[in-house]
Amino acid sequence: MAAFPTKLERPSDDVLRIAWSDGSTREYKVRELRNACPCATCREKRSAPPPPAHVLPVIPPGAGGPITITGMRPTGNYAYNIQFSDGHNSGLYTLELLLELGEVVS
Repeated sequence: MAAFPTKLERPSDDVLRIAWSDGSTREYKVRELRNACPCATCREKRSAPPPPAHVLPVIPPGAGGPITITGMRPTGNYAYNIQFSDGHNSGLYTLELLLELGEVVS
């Protein structure tokens, strides 16, 4: 059986810590979670070719500063939906993805 979260904590605004049923604990930088968003829009943006060098990027409101988690809720027994301070909330982070991301701290 796959590991499942037993405890979620936010030791600081930019870190999420998850204790897993296998005894491990992983820490996730919030910016890394946001950058790894698995939703279709984010996957498409990540796979798009870079814009030409002479084109200035348009940064949406909230995307340039620090980012925090404003909400997190389970979706069934297989994923979490995470809401971020930049307004993004459409990614479903499966337990398998969360076990791949972050850094093991114990």
